[in-house]
Amino acid sequence: MKRVLVTGGAGFIGSAVCRYLVTEKKVHVLNVDKLTYAGVLSSLKEIESNPLYRFEKADICDREKMAALFADFQPDAVMHLAAESHVDRSIDGPAAFIETNIVGTYTMLDCALAYWRTLQKSEDGGQRSEGGGQKSEDGGQRAEDGGQKSAVSGQRPAMDNAQLISDLGSPASGDQRPLAADFRFHHISTDEVYGSLGDEGLFEETTPYDPRSPYSASKASSDHLVMAWHHTYGLPVVITNCSNNYGPYHFPEKLIPLVILNALDEMELPIYGKGDNIRDWLYVEDHARALVTVVETGKPGETYNVGGRNERTNLGVVQTICDVLDELRPLGGSCGKSEVESGTGETSHPTSNLQHSTSTKEIKSYRDLITFVTDRPGHDMRYAIDATKLEAELGWKAQENFESGIRRTVQWYLDNDWWWKPLRAARYAGERLGRA
Repeated sequence: MKRVLVTGGAGFIGSAVCRYLVTEKKVHVLNVDKLTYAGVLSSLKEIESNPLYRFEKADICDREKMAALFADFQPDAVMHLAAESHVDRSIDGPAAFIETNIVGTYTMLDCALAYWRTLQKSEDGGQRSEGGGQKSEDGGQRAEDGGQKSAVSGQRPAMDNAQLISDLGSPASGDQRPLAADFRFHHISTDEVYGSLGDEGLFEETTPYDPRSPYSASKASSDHLVMAWHHTYGLPVVITNCSNNYGPYHFPEKLIPLVILNALDEMELPIYGKGDNIRDWLYVEDHARALVTVVETGKPGETYNVGGRNERTNLGVVQTICDVLDELRPLGGSCGKSEVESGTGETSHPTSNLQHSTSTKEIKSYRDLITFVTDRPGHDMRYAIDATKLEAELGWKAQENFESGIRRTVQWYLDNDWWWKPLRAARYAGERLGRA
């Protein structure tokens, strides 16, 4: 594997993947990201000047742009992480989730298929068809993919599949052209597509889908599209479904970074409901290693669950963070506490604002900042991943347990306020989302 096209590489998990591919695997990376509110280029400061790394600001729904990038970069693999991923935001505005997670994934699959078929054609002397060419279900007429209006957007693409990527020269990197047999399309998804667990059991790759939020429904849809492109067109795909991630460079709307930063600002640490919702936590650098393992050695057409085997209640997570902060940065006395209701979920922990009230309360521990607020609508009770297939078949195993990983994470935020302070001030002030 020499060249990897990563979508969403300025996001939390995507940036970890880009850093790992460039610094550890020494492969060329093309990072394609639209740079929405959660896209942070400073997360890639470590590799931004590396000749193996290239960034392209682009929307994955832009079919012609994606096709041009495929033809120019000629990847061995696509690692598709670009997605809207915040459950609370999906409750407030689901349209962006439908557009990016479903339509965007369709666009990437469409371009990947055209590119892969062009690789096949170049290897067998031009005998294969390059694009479309499937009989339609509404009359058996042969229609090229691009010649019909899109069912999802109503827009007529400017080019059909055969025109998208009609010929391949040498890759921009100067390397040898990839082999069609080696190409992989890796779709990165979530355990939330499986729904909610009871007190017992784990999510397995065969667990039926049962999404409960606009976010998880959009990801379930994209998963189905990916597998459909494998079974219908033969596109070599792999899918991974992961548990909750945490670690450095995590955008501050999510539970763990928000709790850390609220605590440092001596603000309330609000928890949805009773705080007894359970999540399985995975350190982001362990996840990045898993994703690269799957794209390198995973079997086409297979799904692999990725989890850390670290189940914790939301309350337990917040209490652990407080205990680590008590040790690493003890409080000095009294603090102002916000009196405005705010709330959190399994991956989010927003407060209403970052202003202190005039009232004060003497506290001795960050735990004294914890408060309980109204629960999120449709809040799933428990997620837990069975990663046995990935561990047994591909040899991956998480290196961090929750205690070691959360300590590393807290310390990183203490040491790197240059990264999070601008985001805290300009992009997300902690307002509560997802009230429905």
